[in-house]
Amino acid sequence: MAKIVIDANVIISAAFGGNPLKAVVRALEDHDVYLSEEIERELLGVFLRLSKKLSQEQISSLQEKIQKLIGQAKRISVSTSVALSRDAADDHYLSLCKEIKADFLITGDKDLLSISPACLRKNGISCQIITPLVFLANAT
Repeated sequence: MAKIVIDANVIISAAFGGNPLKAVVRALEDHDVYLSEEIERELLGVFLRLSKKLSQEQISSLQEKIQKLIGQAKRISVSTSVALSRDAADDHYLSLCKEIKADFLITGDKDLLSISPACLRKNGISCQIITPLVFLANAT
């Protein structure tokens, strides 16, 4: 069973279907998915931004799906600090990956996807950073 971290944007996108949903479902069914308090806060904070774009019914449905995912994931306190991404806000995902010795970080974020495997290894991170589509095609 792989250890997986999923970017909040993929989780939010999963609520609308498509490959992000398929990837999140497969990750939860077949592997161990990890979240940190910071990622939970990021997910819950999205509702404030979306409240201007979606109906209350859509927000409630999205919130219910996100809460279900949060309930299934393993929660971890992150004590490791990594600074590798061009976007400092993404470094928390890398820190969580290092902390749990993740196998995969599933993301669509170009800043995270651009980090080379050699750079990750040099900083003690052994995971593959992949898109939901690549995860679906290759991860078993």
